[in-house]
Amino acid sequence: MGRSRRTLPEELLLLALDPTTGTTAQPQSLDLGLAGAQLVELALAGRIAPDGDRIAVVAPRPTGDPTLDCALELLRRRGAPVRAVNWIGGPRLGLRQTYLSHLERCGMVHAVEGQMCGVLPTTRYQATDTAISREIKARLDSAIRTGVPPDPRTAALAALAHAVGLGKHLYPGNEGRSSRSRLRDLIRHDPMGGLVAHAVMDVQNGAAAQPRRAPAPAAGRQAAGPAARPAPEPARGVPAQPRHGSMARAAVH
Repeated sequence: MGRSRRTLPEELLLLALDPTTGTTAQPQSLDLGLAGAQLVELALAGRIAPDGDRIAVVAPRPTGDPTLDCALELLRRRGAPVRAVNWIGGPRLGLRQTYLSHLERCGMVHAVEGQMCGVLPTTRYQATDTAISREIKARLDSAIRTGVPPDPRTAALAALAHAVGLGKHLYPGNEGRSSRSRLRDLIRHDPMGGLVAHAVMDVQNGAAAQPRRAPAPAAGRQAAGPAARPAPEPARGVPAQPRHGSMARAAVH
């Protein structure tokens, strides 16, 4: 998988980054969205595939992206397909910071040091080239305005943006109401993006413990019992937060 193309988690994070404040919109749900975006990106790369409301690894070979490969390896270790809602709802401590640090290394954002309340050191992130974010949003705008079915990548990005609540950030106010509605409707154009987006919304609504209704089993085959929720695995590859003296630096997202 080449690095000439931005991944969906990177694009989702750039969409959420406010160019004025250097903070990210919807920070809590964005963490869920980034985990979901990893699943869609792995599916687009042919490494995983949906199996009902579950995710199955179909090709465990690395993609070349360390953060995606970490997620792929954790999925592979599960052995059996995992429910998307359980995967997305698992602990993802530091995933947003991992991607912010990655974007900084790639030169797409730069860190701006500051202080909160004049005491606590903070870090905000400013886009180094706002044209990149404008190009990403233009793809959504085009899909919304033209009504032409978008490519799977753009459809999945739209589904994730809606799921994490970025609609009101991208299309604010009453004048953006119709655009927000069309953004939501784009969810139907990519099955994997739709599955993941619904899982993100289910986690936010506290529905992770309840499986989505599955199709009836074929005749002569006994339906499997409810699968036990696997124990969550800690996130890997997450950089430790730097400390200054006795006080931790807060990344303001």
